[in-house]
Formats: sequence, C-alpha cells, structure tokens
Amino acid sequence: MKLSQFKFNLPENLIALEPTYYRDEARLMVLDRKKQTIEHKLFKDLVDYFEDGDLLLLNDTKVFPAMLEGEKEKTRVKIKVLLLRELNSETRLWDVLVDPARKIRIGNKLYFGENDDLVAEVIDNTTSRGRTIRFLFDMPYDQFKKTLYGFGKTPIPELLLKYREVKPEDADWYQTIYAKSEGSVVAPFTGLHFTRELLKRLEIIGADIATVTLHCGLGNFRRIDVEDLTKHKSDSEEFRVSREVVEKINNTKNNRHNIFAAGTSVMKSLESASTIEGLLKPYDGWTNKFIFPPHNFSVANRLITNFQMPCSPMLMMTCAFGGYDFIMHAYKVAVEEGYKFFAYGDAMLII
Repeated sequence: MKLSQFKFNLPENLIALEPTYYRDEARLMVLDRKKQTIEHKLFKDLVDYFEDGDLLLLNDTKVFPAMLEGEKEKTRVKIKVLLLRELNSETRLWDVLVDPARKIRIGNKLYFGENDDLVAEVIDNTTSRGRTIRFLFDMPYDQFKKTLYGFGKTPIPELLLKYREVKPEDADWYQTIYAKSEGSVVAPFTGLHFTRELLKRLEIIGADIATVTLHCGLGNFRRIDVEDLTKHKSDSEEFRVSREVVEKINNTKNNRHNIFAAGTSVMKSLESASTIEGLLKPYDGWTNKFIFPPHNFSVANRLITNFQMPCSPMLMMTCAFGGYDFIMHAYKVAVEEGYKFFAYGDAMLII
C-alpha cells in the first residue's frame, strides 16, 4: 500500500470543532464486512450489536494538562512547551516540544507564570523541535506536579487550534469518563462517545467491560513523508495489558463471543501484545507497531473508531481491519452524508 492511496477530499466544515451535546448521540455508521452493507445509526445504538458474553475493551489513559505557555530568559520571547513524557520524577526531567524551537538553546532558562513561579532549564536537544528540560523546583513532588499542572492547559490537537482557541470546556470534553491512568497528550477519540448510561446498558445485557492502557502520543498526527508505507517508522507509545484482561479476552474467545476494540489505540495494544501464534500475553512496555493493509488481526473481531483524517495511521489501521475498498467507499459515503470527522466527530462500527 502507498501513502497516496489514503488521500480523500475532506471539506473543512466536516471537521468537528466540539462534541455533540450528549456524547452518545453522535452519529454511528455501521459496516458489515460479510454483507458489505452500511447502516446509519446513533452511537447509543451500539448496544444493539452486543450480545450476552461479548467483551468491550476501552483505553483508560488520561490526558493531562500538557500545554504550557511561558517566556525565554532575557529576551522574554513567548514560547509554548508541550510536555511529552516525564523521564525522571526525582530530577524533574521531561521530554518536551518547544515552539518556536529555533530560539531555544541548551542552557536557556524558561519561565512560567506571571511571577516566574516555575523555572525550567534546557539541558538537551532530542529532535529539531524536541528538548529535554529540567524543572528547577525543590519542593516535594506532589507540590511540583500540582504547580506544573496548574500552569498547563488541555493539549487539544493543533488541527482544532487552526479554527478556534482552547475552551475551558475542553478539559472535560477532551477526556473519557473512565480515564484514570495519566500519561496521554492525545485523547483516545472513540472513547469520548461513551457515557455512563451507555456502559450501564451494555452491562445489563450481559456484556463484559475491561480496560487496557496506551498513552497516546503525537506520532499519529505527524505527517508521513514516505510513499512506501513499509518504510515508515512510528513513534513509540507506552502501553499495558494486564494478566486479568488477558484472561478475560482468552475466555471470551474460547466461548466464541465477540471482542470489541473501542478505538485504534486499543487495537494497537492488542496486536502489540499478541504472539506469532495469535495468543495474547500480559505486557507492560512500549510499542511502535504500525498497522496498515494487509494485516491479520488476531484478537478483536469488532472495531469502533472515529472518522479519521486523510493519510493518518488511524485510517490505515481501519482499512486493514475493514478492507481497503470497503472503508474508502464508506468514507466517501460519510462525506456525502455530512458525517463529522476527527476527535470530536462521529464514529464507525465495523463488524
């Protein structure tokens, strides 16, 4: 498969700038791979496709307030710092992206807050935009994190920032209701549609619900710059699949029930933790798995996902699961029918 095969025309007005008022009333397109049929539903109709004994897998990662605005020492040039991941809690060391990167050098100090309440020193260059910084904060760790996050904002994607500013509501909008494992700078889009009422309805009909953790990074939004997809290198993301969840999955498969992956991040976790023999094993580590057609999926046989952007890795994984021709046809239908795309957009169920 080539990069150019995943291009399609997406009108800007179909990029959702905020979610539906009730999360589970977003639209849901249902694709049946065997029948090659398309149905138009609402997300809350998802319960109609579950049966007693089926398993829903969610990503319980939690987005943290990773976007900081500050100033460079002496020149007081305005800078933006996106916290990517904590490297060392004792030394307050973090990997970050800085903008504008060209103005930031090793040894520079960065100040945050009206009274320069928080100071960081640049100690290394990691990429053209990336830096490693050390926060100069001698208070206890809990107080440091509280101070750090007090200056942070919800890191909604740059694509949305092209059309609007960050809103206070984004702190709730851009977070799943079951988020608990802090570490993402990108929300698992599909999970944003689930409500407590919907999850309760699934439990009532006998569906089991379990979570994996994959801390979503910016790699999925980086432009792929190679036409031959076999040469693309994905960024690594931290993920965990517990022994308890592995046992639930194996029991579900042994009893011939369906396994629903809520989002491409869940699907990536499952495929990264599976063996060559198609067995799933507990895992706690990192994955840079890049899934595009053709790919044989060994764990989940149902995928719930948002409508993705052209040429995105998430679209490629969706095509690998649903079949390239069928998914690209469905995307054409979605554009014609006015479905909304991206983080706050509508969803698709592939059975």
